[in-house]
Amino acid sequence: MAELTVPELMRVMRECAGEDESVTFADDVGGADFADLGYDSLAVLEVTSRLSHDYGVTLPEDGVAGLRTPDEMVRFVNARLASG
Repeated sequence: MAELTVPELMRVMRECAGEDESVTFADDVGGADFADLGYDSLAVLEVTSRLSHDYGVTLPEDGVAGLRTPDEMVRFVNARLASG
């Protein structure tokens, strides 16, 4: 699968939160804190589990715990994808 992008991450986050596609985010959402976007740590862990499954990559909870923004999550996932 290709690299994760912020728009793809936000799509997965909407799906995991049960939000419909009418929920939109600003173009610069990548630098926003997950909490400011309405996602708590449990929601981020659920998204991580989904990404791990969808992308076939191990995403350890201890690595995800420090991630605060979509940009950080995208970089983390893509680094794990690149390392095989």
